[in-house]
Amino acid sequence: MSDTAASSASPRAFDAIIIGTGQAGPALAGRLHAAGMRVAIIERHYVGGTCVNTGCKPTKTLVASAYAAHTARRGAEYGFTTGPVSVDMGVVAARARKVILDSRSSNEDWLGSMPNVTLIRGHARFDGADTVVVDGERLTAPRIFINVGGRASVPDMPGLAEVPYLTNSSMVELATLPRHLVVVGGSYIGLEFAQMYRRFGAKVTVIERSDRLISREDPDVSAAVRNILEDEGIDVHTGADEIAFKPHADGVEVAVGSTSAIGSHVLIAIGRRPNTDDLGLESAGITKDQRGFITVDDQLQTSVPGVWALGDCNGRGAFTHTAYNDFEIVAANLLDGEDRRVSQRVPGYALYIDPPLGRAGMSEAEAAKTGRPLLFAKRAMTAVGRAVEKGETKGFMKVVADAETRRILGAAILGTGGDEAIHGILDMMSADRPLDELRWAVPIHPTVSELIPTLLVDLAPAAD
Repeated sequence: MSDTAASSASPRAFDAIIIGTGQAGPALAGRLHAAGMRVAIIERHYVGGTCVNTGCKPTKTLVASAYAAHTARRGAEYGFTTGPVSVDMGVVAARARKVILDSRSSNEDWLGSMPNVTLIRGHARFDGADTVVVDGERLTAPRIFINVGGRASVPDMPGLAEVPYLTNSSMVELATLPRHLVVVGGSYIGLEFAQMYRRFGAKVTVIERSDRLISREDPDVSAAVRNILEDEGIDVHTGADEIAFKPHADGVEVAVGSTSAIGSHVLIAIGRRPNTDDLGLESAGITKDQRGFITVDDQLQTSVPGVWALGDCNGRGAFTHTAYNDFEIVAANLLDGEDRRVSQRVPGYALYIDPPLGRAGMSEAEAAKTGRPLLFAKRAMTAVGRAVEKGETKGFMKVVADAETRRILGAAILGTGGDEAIHGILDMMSADRPLDELRWAVPIHPTVSELIPTLLVDLAPAAD
């Protein structure tokens, strides 16, 4: 059907249209279906979005394989021997692929089980504030939810267009072991791939433009993460403000100033961009910011009444859990009569190197900018019995609090179990309770979390 024919045909009417099947989309479809609405959910690629297909699910499966290989190589420390440890990348990749397919299939089956939900395959574009066109067919609804996610950002760097390179999407499909993986980008995605492939047996080099890794974190966190990676034999180059690429007989030459690295494979991991450039948003009057993120208010409504944007495309979070919380906010407000807002959300996330970094709230640098009187505390993981018993003592935990309100403002746990232990702090912050209540908790021994009350006892103003 031509665009002209599509525009003249009567549109198919629904109570709600959801564009995209990432973490917010299917869950929202389920709530709307339960409320008796007829829902169209549109997907032009794979059901499940980034998390299921190219993000959390496959990458954390790969991280688990890498951790197992690393632990096996340390067998002598624990009193056993395994012989030489080799990695079969075909099996590793197949394991990750199965996790992807199982999760994708589960989402598809769930959507298919709801009689009032119609899964439509194709590319949706707006044709007015309440209408979208999918492969020539017009669909209309008084409520439209945009959940289109994001993709790797690939900037125009000298020579990059002339060489082969990988992004996170193609990296998870790799079933062979690189001889030398050069990772351009020293932040969360790049560092996870760097460590896992080093543990699989590849030579790995990380190149970062900033003067330190994961520059949004405090300097002590950045330095500790760098030490962890370098201790495993990863070459790290920071302050690389001149990066260029050119073909080489052995792969790709990545020049950094006067030095260079010859990679058999190159991973570009220097940020994400929203999938908003081909939705026809201008036809609906939906506004975006300069980076392409859809502008939303505190309840995730766009500039157009009746249209909401959820997940990575709205610039209000870049994680599976924030996308899911976007769904929760919208569903609570629309269906439950609540007044939920994004500003009520306490930010939390993790970096899944080993040991992981769990983060909640503000960094110390962010807290300092508030001008509040602050309290600080920090403890090395060598003081955590659980870490000592596991033989995994790298890292530390620290917290910053408001001296007057006695509220925790932020925390970081870089260490074994840090991605789980941080939730005790995150929950206290979400409940807006004074830190003294957590100080008098009686945590289970031996755990990483048991040191948190002791950490809070140590809170004191910064030394002059």
